[in-house]
Order: sequence, then C-alpha cells, then structure tokens
Amino acid sequence: MQTLFAALFSFALLVQTAGAPGRVVNLALPRDLKEDEGVSLELKLGVLGRGSEIVVETTSGKHVGVVSPYGIRAGEEAGTYTVPLPPEAISGNHVSLRLILQQGRVKRTPTEKQIKNVHLQITPRSR
Repeated sequence: MQTLFAALFSFALLVQTAGAPGRVVNLALPRDLKEDEGVSLELKLGVLGRGSEIVVETTSGKHVGVVSPYGIRAGEEAGTYTVPLPPEAISGNHVSLRLILQQGRVKRTPTEKQIKNVHLQITPRSR
C-alpha cells in the first residue's frame, strides 16, 4: 500500500511540475566541487518590465531564489545577478532549474532577450 501511495504521489508531483511555466535549464558544473565549495547561478538579464522578477526553482518545484531588479530605468538591461544554490539542487555534476518570469501574479516563460545568459559559478562555501 505504501508503494502505491508513493507512486501516486510521485506521479502527481510530475504532472504538477510538467505544465509549470518557465524555462528549464540544465547546466553542468565546470569541475568537481571541493568540500569547502558551493555553487551559484549567474543570470545576465536583459530588459524587463517594471516590477518583473525572475523566480528560480528546482525542476521539482522547490523555491531556490528570486531576482528582483529595482531602480532600473525603462528600456535598460536589468544587469547580472547571482543566486546561491542549495546543495540539494546539485545532482552529480549537473544542475537542473526552472526560470520563471513573474509580473504581479502572472507567471510565464522568459524570452531569450529577457534572460540573456545563464551559467554556474563555483564559490567558497560560507561557514
């Protein structure tokens, strides 16, 4: 009975996240991590509408962080932002994340012009 419940729960989670808005990015770590290192996601953003945010989640739907540009003039690129990733977001030497553009309550997939570049950085782990 527990196996059936676990299978149904996993299927429900898969269905819930399969239709979720956003762009899924699969990134490889540049090298193996040392014990005292972590990983951050670097996002280079283009022009975003006023009040827009970029939500970062794992592909299973766990919230990782939000980039919320402030004080950007209309028509100007939002800049480059770094989001530290929790260790559980790393699977082997890969990271799979969902990037969502949120404008108020509306969530959608960001365009290539809105998120211009995404890559991983290896960083010293804070103590």
